[in-house]
Order: sequence, then C-alpha cells, then structure tokens
Amino acid sequence: MTTDSDPPPLPQVVWSGKHLEMLVRQNWEYVHRKGICGIVGIIAVTADGKLVLVEQYRRPSAAMVIELPAGLAGDEGAGDEDLATAARRELLEETGYEAGKLAQLFEGLSSAGLSDEKITFFRATQLKKTGPGGGDANEQIRVHEVPLSDLPQWLMRQKQRGALVDLKVYLALAVGAADLMEKLAAEVCT
Repeated sequence: MTTDSDPPPLPQVVWSGKHLEMLVRQNWEYVHRKGICGIVGIIAVTADGKLVLVEQYRRPSAAMVIELPAGLAGDEGAGDEDLATAARRELLEETGYEAGKLAQLFEGLSSAGLSDEKITFFRATQLKKTGPGGGDANEQIRVHEVPLSDLPQWLMRQKQRGALVDLKVYLALAVGAADLMEKLAAEVCT
C-alpha cells in the first residue's frame, strides 16, 4: 500500500487501441484516453436563461444522449491546446454559439473507478449564434435550448421518448439554479 507521500507506481499497458488504452496499476484496471491534453464541458446559458444542450447517438450506450456541449482538448494535433480555447472551439462546433464571456468553474473526474480522465467545466455566457453547430463531419448533433425553469420536466420528456441523460446535465441545472438565485437576489436588493 502506498501513502500520500509515495509516488504511485507506473501503470502497465495491457491493451492499446487507436484512441484508448487499458491500463493496470496495483491490480486495478482502468481506461486512459490517448492523444489529448484534457476534456472540457461547457455550461452555456443564453441571455434569456436557456441552457444550451446537445443530443447525439452514442455507440457505447446504443441510444440518443442529451449532454452538455463538450469535447477533447489537443485531439486535433495541438497536443498542448489551452482548455479555454478548446471549450470555445467545441461550443462553436457543436452548437454554433460563440461565448462573449467564458469562465472556468471547476474540474473533476468523470468516473474515478473506470478512467483517469478529468473534465474541466466552463460557464459560457454572452452567447452569440454565429454558426450552424451540429458537430464536425463525424458527428450528427442536434442542439436544444431549454429554459432552466423547464429543464427537469423537459429532461423527463426526453427520457420518456427513450433518450438517455448524461449526469453532467444535472450538474448544469444546479449551477444554473444557483446563478438564477444570485440574479434574483441582486434584483431584490436593488
């Protein structure tokens, strides 16, 4: 057993594919994504309080999935791509929106027992529609703009029609609700 001061032992690669590796460290198997420098998730809210979501077919779950705009940093040959730059690129590519303001919120592990990947979340505001969205040539993304106040019911309807909801959408709902409460408090105090 290692302590906090001991460096972790190096993992062993037991399988390597084009984009993923299966590693083992101290008898624990996990997945590592190759060729990237980070992952970004974007909580994008329009001026009229709508959360911008994307929907696409995901092969691992064999279903349509409602998600936050998100993507990989450094996957297009820029191995040291800045995470904010990647967030802006992914937001425009997937949704057609450019962010006038982008703020880094927090980062966290996507699935601590399965993967070593960390996602860095950004809040995008002052949005301006400048492109069609829909993803790159390999993606077929549908964009949804959902009022934060209607989001729980809207998500329930999407699930009833068979779509899956990425858990990070619920995180966005919590962040959006906190923002809304902050705005209401500011209005009441002025």
